Amino acid sequence: MLNLPNLLTLSRILVIPVVVALFLVPGPEARWTACALFSAAGVTDWLDGHFARRWQQQSEIGRFLDPIADKLLVAATLFMLAALHRFSLSWSLFPSLVILSREILVSGLREYLAGLRVRVPVSRLAKWKTAIQMVAIGVLIVGTAGPSWLPTVVIGEILLWVAAILTIITGYDYLRAGLRHMTADTPPEPRPTVKSRRVL
Repeated sequence: MLNLPNLLTLSRILVIPVVVALFLVPGPEARWTACALFSAAGVTDWLDGHFARRWQQQSEIGRFLDPIADKLLVAATLFMLAALHRFSLSWSLFPSLVILSREILVSGLREYLAGLRVRVPVSRLAKWKTAIQMVAIGVLIVGTAGPSWLPTVVIGEILLWVAAILTIITGYDYLRAGLRHMTADTPPEPRPTVKSRRVL
């Protein structure tokens, strides 16, 4: 439980209430601090998987907590951005809804496929989706506290739309993999798989 990869994952969960609380603190300093903490949490998402594989410290608790930490962090931040009207236009809420809906869908599919011991590897496009999504949210956290000459909010919203489009594509790939097993004439025999802390 207390190896470094699991501690990094736990730190990502513990930082969520701090980031949420900073949304309620006025002033640009709070926004930049929240962005820094969110960005650091995003880096731990890569580090925990890297160290777990390198040091052979994969664990069931890590496989359980890692996707939960990611989804809680993203969902909580998107909810706060929407609640405090940090988007320039109301239609900019749609990419957030797409991202959150996809996470719910993928969670259900992962649970189903886990029962069959089927693992869907992370695609390069899914990694790009995650990276762009985290950058977009970080930029939106800063929002109007960014440099006056830079349209920070617009840049964040554009990146969020790009992430939403990639979310639909990668989510469809995951759904197609799940449907292939759901519609099979003969249910696949559960087979062993390599433990992994990484998800789509």
